[in-house]
Amino acid sequence: MTGQNVGYIRVSTIIQNTARQLDGVALDKVFEDKASGKNTERPQLTACLAHLREGDTLFVHSMDRLCRNLEDLRRIVRELTARGVVVKFQKEGLSFTGEDSPMSNLLLSMLGAVAEFERSIILERQREGIAIAKGEGKYKGRKPALSNERVQDLVSRASAGEKKAVLAREFGISRETVYSYLSGEKST
Repeated sequence: MTGQNVGYIRVSTIIQNTARQLDGVALDKVFEDKASGKNTERPQLTACLAHLREGDTLFVHSMDRLCRNLEDLRRIVRELTARGVVVKFQKEGLSFTGEDSPMSNLLLSMLGAVAEFERSIILERQREGIAIAKGEGKYKGRKPALSNERVQDLVSRASAGEKKAVLAREFGISRETVYSYLSGEKST
């Protein structure tokens, strides 16, 4: 059975370029996310996984482009190969068919663990940088969503009985943020 060659491409931010990923690979369909790989809650990954059928081959530039979590990586590869989909990681030069050798499975686990480790190091460095910036008085956190006048308007309208969901939509904030302003947790 011959299926489609499907590509999955991911970068972490909208300003990053996807051009180098899967360059030169002949693909019938491509799914592209511009989102963190911290979990699998990505719209194009979900669409890609739903699209794949028995006989298809999924091409991914590298394991860390698919997942930055070892459990998710192993689960996705296992589920796809069980459905008859071949998974190919270009950078690592590895293919998974469901009839994989112990060495292939070891490499999947080891390289997946490296991707997960890289993510944890990035987060640790970020936390350290924020702590240093806070200590130097340079980090103020996120700017308030609303000005003082808008907060007063929000509070008075909520006190008058307007629904929080309606206020959240109108002010362009989440309901959680509405409740934070109303409880005094958030200030401007």
